[in-house]
Amino acid sequence: MNQKSHILALDQGTSSSRSIVFDAQGHIVAMAQREFRQIYPQPGWVEHDPMELWGTQLATAHEALAKAGLKATDVAAIGITNQRETTVVWNRKTGAPIYNAIVWQDRRAEPTCAALRERGLEPTFRAKTGLILDAYFSGTKLKWILDTVPGARAAAQRGELAFGTVDSWLMWQLTGGEVHATDVSNASRTLLLNVRTNEWDDELLGLLDIPRNVLPVVHPSSHHFGATRADIFASAIPIGGVAGDQQSALFGQACFKAGLAKNTYGTGCFMLMHTGAQFQTSGNGLITTSAAQATSTPEFALEGSVFIGGAVVQWLRDGLRAIQGSGEVQQLAESVPDSGGVMFVPAFTGLGAPYWKADARGAIVGLTRGSTVAHIARAALESIAFQSAALLQAMSRDAVAAGAAPVAELRVDGGACVNDLLMQFQADLLGIPVVRPKVIETTALGAAYLAGLSCGLFKGLDELSAQWQVQRAFHPTMSRERAAELMQNWERAVRQTVTS
Repeated sequence: MNQKSHILALDQGTSSSRSIVFDAQGHIVAMAQREFRQIYPQPGWVEHDPMELWGTQLATAHEALAKAGLKATDVAAIGITNQRETTVVWNRKTGAPIYNAIVWQDRRAEPTCAALRERGLEPTFRAKTGLILDAYFSGTKLKWILDTVPGARAAAQRGELAFGTVDSWLMWQLTGGEVHATDVSNASRTLLLNVRTNEWDDELLGLLDIPRNVLPVVHPSSHHFGATRADIFASAIPIGGVAGDQQSALFGQACFKAGLAKNTYGTGCFMLMHTGAQFQTSGNGLITTSAAQATSTPEFALEGSVFIGGAVVQWLRDGLRAIQGSGEVQQLAESVPDSGGVMFVPAFTGLGAPYWKADARGAIVGLTRGSTVAHIARAALESIAFQSAALLQAMSRDAVAAGAAPVAELRVDGGACVNDLLMQFQADLLGIPVVRPKVIETTALGAAYLAGLSCGLFKGLDELSAQWQVQRAFHPTMSRERAAELMQNWERAVRQTVTS
């Protein structure tokens, strides 16, 4: 076995912590996963216990290394990828959190966002951060903690507190408090970073009343952040790569150049298109974000989010009880030749990009006496593709407006991308190839690639592009006229979900 020939990727997600060991060819050697508690103190609030995030992540790291039969001395570097926007504040001296982690889904900071919007400040935030003013992002969560936890603001002013997204929290723990840092992709989700300069912005800090001394240092995504305490893995391991989960997946899909796009099919769907060094404001309901960056040069992506993707299959199972297990949905959907005119808009929590309709609610339209549960299952699967097609069309309109070519292929990953029926329908709607790689764990792979670049295990982006391999490409077979007709039917169904 080659000395230091592997990368350990820590993938700290919203519902579980995972660790994956990759070899120098980007192949998975071993994997471990543990779920943790979801805490719902009241409607609209979602929290995690930061110590549980750390404990489950550390346990899976040890487990994955043991499964791989590796010691710390075999690991060239650690890469970290994480649920974005989730906010942790802790005491610098004790390392103890002063409150639970406030999760990205949490809506408690909406009054702060509404007040800033009413003051006409959204254009200021958008111009500097690329983001809309929404409770989704970290800065307003941080403000809530400082304003609400007794003594927090005074402690912050005295320099006693540290803020971070989950990557920062893990690095603090791994290094025994030696490193308080983040990368540009996570920092770009805080509403506090000027993404054009990759520096914390004094005007934005002032508007949210955030003291600068709580913030982590911002580095490129591929960087020597520090090293783990020697006692954690019996030998110190460098931390060489950090990126928020969606930007990490974009990197893991080898989307390094402007115009390359990926879609992650998970609970929701997250589509990102690389726009190179160009900060491009969307005219079609998307946000601008920092891409994972291998150098100090800013790089950007357009991003759109579908709130309910694979979760619609969970609803078929748990809500409608149409299926026993999620794996049955493809067989049920394939038992009919099409959806029989049924359209399912799964707006259970409103509609995300490109619609941004918070008051939309789910609807099943086009039902007849001939409609069966199989037609509804097919329409549910197709809804994932319809929502993603609306996103990609918005991205292509933005690309053309910027003088670039529309997206030529869509690279896919995430759990639901293994569904061949869904992927074929996606290609049919889009009219471009949908490409599934051999490694669909691209979130963790992106973190491994970033870490491998920083420690010299990988020589450059060309080598990583060569490692990316196609498992299957789905080519469109539907006429463009029929696809356009279906998209018109979809948009008509979407209009029926909005109550106001």
